[in-house]
Amino acid sequence: MTMHIPFDNSYARLPEAFFSRQAPIPVAKPSLIAFNEDLAKELGITGHPTAEDIAALAGNALPEGAEPIAQLYAGHQFGQFNPQLGDGRAVLLGEIVDTHGVRRDIQLKGSGQTPYSRRGDGRAWLGPVLREYVVSEAMHALGVPTTRALAATRTGQDVIRERPLPGAVLTRVAQSHIRVGTFQIFAARRDVQSLQTLFDYTIARHYPAAKDPGDLLQMVIDRQAALIPHWMSFGFIHGVMNTDNCTLSGETIDYGPCAFLDGFDAHGRYSSIDHHGRYAYSAQADIIVWNMAQLATSLVLLMPDTDAAIEQFTAQINAMPELIRNNWLTRFAAKIGIAAPKPEDDALVSDLLKLMHQDRADFTNTFRALTAESAREEFSDQAGYDAWHMRWQARLSNETDPTTVMTLANPAFIPRNHQIEEMIAAAVEGDDSLFHRLNKVLATPFDEQPAHSDLQSPPRPEEEVKATFCGT
Repeated sequence: MTMHIPFDNSYARLPEAFFSRQAPIPVAKPSLIAFNEDLAKELGITGHPTAEDIAALAGNALPEGAEPIAQLYAGHQFGQFNPQLGDGRAVLLGEIVDTHGVRRDIQLKGSGQTPYSRRGDGRAWLGPVLREYVVSEAMHALGVPTTRALAATRTGQDVIRERPLPGAVLTRVAQSHIRVGTFQIFAARRDVQSLQTLFDYTIARHYPAAKDPGDLLQMVIDRQAALIPHWMSFGFIHGVMNTDNCTLSGETIDYGPCAFLDGFDAHGRYSSIDHHGRYAYSAQADIIVWNMAQLATSLVLLMPDTDAAIEQFTAQINAMPELIRNNWLTRFAAKIGIAAPKPEDDALVSDLLKLMHQDRADFTNTFRALTAESAREEFSDQAGYDAWHMRWQARLSNETDPTTVMTLANPAFIPRNHQIEEMIAAAVEGDDSLFHRLNKVLATPFDEQPAHSDLQSPPRPEEEVKATFCGT
């Protein structure tokens, strides 16, 4: 191989109870769709992929130093606890310490059956692989902590969903794949020894300043309380915020039935499996608190005084909504040009969102248009907007550079749902041009890009995406 990956695998050195050793299952005819050269450089991976490297990225060969494993975890799925999940269609090839000194996982997603596949085929079809590649890289460009996409490969063989569809494998990079559900499985089994091992490993890898489970809980709460308002400020809906999709590192993970809002709907949801709106746009702030409560419940077992731990952890969880609200106000105040918001600015932001919800004004374009003073055109209730605009201008008179603040908070481009679907449909027919175009444009989402202004357009009624789907 010409591509060198300097593996240094720590998770594979944990006890066997944490994973199953599992090599990826070879595919028929691997071919490269995309390789993220910028990310590769950041990881310290040298060389451009050859045919042999592409085979490894599809699971047909193991790079030198890889120790492939399928990780074990549990999780609450739509509020129902599943006592054993695990990587049912992914293997962790190993870890790498990047050029910034950060340890990162390299995982193949869609690489075949594992002991945790639960009757699934362990494969991914092309659509979800391309969606995750585009959306995760777009989230990174927006500044949101996220897993990354290193490569996407076709497998040369179909997978069966509602119909035969072309298969693919995503090479995913994460600070780790330790989830709330990783703690839950050992807590549910009352396996305190494994739980302690996981705690020790997690703080060594992510939170070296943590001295005890209460410290770890607070540090994870702090990251998650910052993450969710950050992605909400771009209109993002995760779609499946199960505890097994919630990382201890504070990165966004698992882009299944995710979507970005077009017309603003505070209760918007797209996921075809979210029948009751548990993970709708506005519910996300509450759900992350619920998820952190499940982490707290698992960590109680590590505390010497259970009653005292419950009291302490409950106080930490109860304080989390205020943390989220403060971070939310900081993010959304910046979107209207306020660098350091005051509590009374909450009403100014909320009143604009109410107007947007009422008219289903395009989320991204409305905020972007504030900078150009053309947002009025997004509203049918222009009198309502004008009244808000007067209050807003009065407030901005106290700001030094609101235009710069807004420009840095309001992207011109997001991965719009209808464009993602168009990209997937074209790729199924063998045309990857829109995939590559979206990646290029979304790499600099805050820049004006006149040649690509068509990608700023919201969907026409016939283009509107009503539902998004998991890849399984």
